[in-house]
Amino acid sequence: MSQEVENIVPSYPLFRKDEYKETLGNKQEQFEEKVPQVKIDEIFEWTTTKEYQDLNFSREALTVNPAKACQPLGAVLCALGFEKTLPYVHGSQGCVAYFRTYFNRHFKEPVACVSDSMTEDAAVFGGQKNMFAGLENAKALYKPEMIAVSTTCMAEVIGDDLNAFIGNAKKEGHIEQEFPTPFAHTPSFVGSHTTGWDNMFEGIQRYFTLNEMEDKEVGSNGKINIVPGFETYLGNYRVIRRMLDEMGVEYSMLCDPSQVLDTPADGTFRMYDGGTSIDEVKDAPNAIDTLLLQPWQLVKTRKFVKNTWKQPAADIQIPIGLEATDDFLMKVSELTGKPIPESLARERGILVDMMTDSHAWLHGKRFGLYGDADFVMGMTKFLLELGAEPIHILCNHANKRWRKAMEKICSESPYGQNSTVHIGKDLWHFRSLMFTDKPDFMIGNSYGKFIQRDTLHKGKEHEVPLIRIGFPIFDRHHMHRDTTLGYEGAMYILKALVNAVLERLDEETRGMGTTDYNYDLIR
Repeated sequence: MSQEVENIVPSYPLFRKDEYKETLGNKQEQFEEKVPQVKIDEIFEWTTTKEYQDLNFSREALTVNPAKACQPLGAVLCALGFEKTLPYVHGSQGCVAYFRTYFNRHFKEPVACVSDSMTEDAAVFGGQKNMFAGLENAKALYKPEMIAVSTTCMAEVIGDDLNAFIGNAKKEGHIEQEFPTPFAHTPSFVGSHTTGWDNMFEGIQRYFTLNEMEDKEVGSNGKINIVPGFETYLGNYRVIRRMLDEMGVEYSMLCDPSQVLDTPADGTFRMYDGGTSIDEVKDAPNAIDTLLLQPWQLVKTRKFVKNTWKQPAADIQIPIGLEATDDFLMKVSELTGKPIPESLARERGILVDMMTDSHAWLHGKRFGLYGDADFVMGMTKFLLELGAEPIHILCNHANKRWRKAMEKICSESPYGQNSTVHIGKDLWHFRSLMFTDKPDFMIGNSYGKFIQRDTLHKGKEHEVPLIRIGFPIFDRHHMHRDTTLGYEGAMYILKALVNAVLERLDEETRGMGTTDYNYDLIR
């Protein structure tokens, strides 16, 4: 069996050829000890029942597809947002390969990140020698101006002390004493990728400002600081900058990886590109205030801003949708004294017009959604503004305070009366819900495609289509360039939602002379 030189095809439809079907069938029969198909079908049907859901929700010692990633992944993204900074992970090479691959697949870009390749001997004797050689080699080879160090499970389990190791590396001359090496302990077995981002960001702020506060004065530079959090939509960095520029506000974007994760193909490789400068970080305590765009996921950062920088860290929510964007802009105006310009008022009016145009199609539509805490909260609020009904809302790594806040948001809207908020649950729990309390659509990252396939396998009438918004998006291209924040981001989300509804309607009414009584040209 072989390809035809003049007609090279991918695995689909190649594996549908008779010769391949026969080979795959023989493999199953001779080597896989496959359970009879009738038994597979029986078990599949059982997993779609309420009986199975009750068993599923009672499990405690197993996680299936957790709807989150681990701490060092977030630490790496955070480090990429600073000028000429190399993310450095103290741990095994395999972990770093995973982080790089994860981001490669989402951003379709090369991602710089190094490891000191701890192996079995380091697990027994500690990884200080790895750190000495790793820091020295990374600085010599890749010539960063800052190395941001985080950890993996191995280093945390054996108790390696980053502060001591980095201090000893400098003391013994492996890197210069003054070379910037902020760090954060990011154990993979607790928290999530958003926790790791928060820990790394707080570590960078601590490194440059904790002992340098004597000459700092809140408000003296006339700026506000913006902390984006674990943000993977590159358009969101642009849209926040645009709105603040239109207001004439002076600001510092504290962490901005949008350039290094979106470099041009012009013949020049850029290992480092853009990012927040060290000078901006050092000046950050002099700002009027620091606004955290993902406040539920920036707990340590908020504490540091309030206790060390002595800034209020004004209480805002992620600016997704109409009301949250209004609140964000009004808070910026309040802090800076700058009025909201006519250009943004007009943009708001266009969003309201779009919502009015589309509300009839979204009204009463039922959605299940999952993802990170702030994203899910922002999406839920926007769905309620559109008259849609978020039925099942899931965030694996949120806490009880978040659930209580979410339940309050839903209870205050007529469209949230049937909402259920799930914390500490995974996508296998979510799968059960898609069968037993079927919504019209689900919103989430690429992993939801397997749930859509399962619901379709039960029958077309059971299918729950996936609308891809979130992280990671592996199976579609360039969606990470979109925007979800501000009025502009709300327009993108609204367009995705309403067109998914209309596409589904067309799909269900294409039958020639049977269902096409609703196959309208104009929607």
